[in-house]
Amino acid sequence: MKKMMSDSGMRPKDNGQKCNDPFYAHFPILKTLLRDNAQGRRQGELMRYAKDAKLFHDWDTNMRYAPTKDIRDQWTNEWRSQAKALVQTMNL
Repeated sequence: MKKMMSDSGMRPKDNGQKCNDPFYAHFPILKTLLRDNAQGRRQGELMRYAKDAKLFHDWDTNMRYAPTKDIRDQWTNEWRSQAKALVQTMNL
């Protein structure tokens, strides 16, 4: 997503407020910040992803430290598929 943001012409904010900057955010906050800040030539595409309720649904950075048994296979399969689709889109 951040590659697409950069390709779109978006740049990190230089006001020192990383908490409100999509370039420093993770899902699901990234999607919220994109809805408020998407711009540039890929704005429509970024907005489509930002509004997609299924995109990385149930993802949270706290899962990095969760026991494997707490992460559902269905989630990881969906995330993997979504990540591959994003990478393909990024390369267009």
